[in-house]
Amino acid sequence: MRDPYQILGISKSATAEEIKSAYRKLAKKLHPDVNQGRKDIETKFKEVTAAYDLLSDKDKRARFDRGEVDAMGNERAFHSADTEHPFGGGGGNWRNYTQTGGEPFSGLGGMEDIFSEFMSGARGRRGGTAMRGPDVTYSLAIPFVEAALGGKRRVTLSSGKNIDVTIPPGTQEGHKLRLRGQGMAGTGGGAGDAIIEMHIEPHPYFTRKDNDISLDVPISLPEAVLGASIQVPTLDGHVTVRVPKGANTDSVLRLKGKGIPTPGGGHGDMFVKLKIMLPDPLPAELLEFTEHWAKKNAYDPRRKLGWT
Repeated sequence: MRDPYQILGISKSATAEEIKSAYRKLAKKLHPDVNQGRKDIETKFKEVTAAYDLLSDKDKRARFDRGEVDAMGNERAFHSADTEHPFGGGGGNWRNYTQTGGEPFSGLGGMEDIFSEFMSGARGRRGGTAMRGPDVTYSLAIPFVEAALGGKRRVTLSSGKNIDVTIPPGTQEGHKLRLRGQGMAGTGGGAGDAIIEMHIEPHPYFTRKDNDISLDVPISLPEAVLGASIQVPTLDGHVTVRVPKGANTDSVLRLKGKGIPTPGGGHGDMFVKLKIMLPDPLPAELLEFTEHWAKKNAYDPRRKLGWT
């Protein structure tokens, strides 16, 4: 496989976010679902995915940059011009493999063990020993409520296989599910894994912080002044809440246990923030009453803040 940096079109100094962004753009363009029947595109998609799998893993990337693994993440073998000597013809520079103040290969099991291990690996490569294939990462968009309460989603793999995956309750942004053996095939049949990365879609009303959710709820002027019972949505249906008399904008009501499920079987809370909304256009009666009230009452809410 070509250099993974070249495949993704990025520099070797690219950040993790730049690597992810480059992969997403290419994956969206090359995904088999939008290029059905195009074997050449499918090959490119697998190549891009393999490159991302290597570079998105901090340890694998570092080892590749040091030349310890190849572009597929496989260990690099010794290279030799003399097939009868694992370190090259003429004995090579053995001092590179010698510990200071000791015998060559001391503490490493002896020359015989290293030679045996090397030759065993060489025989394995010639004999087709199974080499694990690269992992494949997929991006899955999850609706807010489904991420909170859990559910099931069907994922189409690059192989064309459909798999139903379980979304755990309380799933957070970036959570990953690993499907063993569903990645790209390696030599000799050893397959990598499919990694499903969850991305939670924003909700039109709810926002989340840890296991709590918040909701802005509009209320009318009479409801704020006189108090009222109102219906508000939650993750699992509507409930009735009581607006106290004299409620102000940004007053917060706490609904215990109406937040995100937690691993221990509990739930976070839901916080309802009240927002007073005047009718538009303003009724003439309300304008008249307010003018009459204002003349008799010198109320300045900014005085509490020391502004006036």
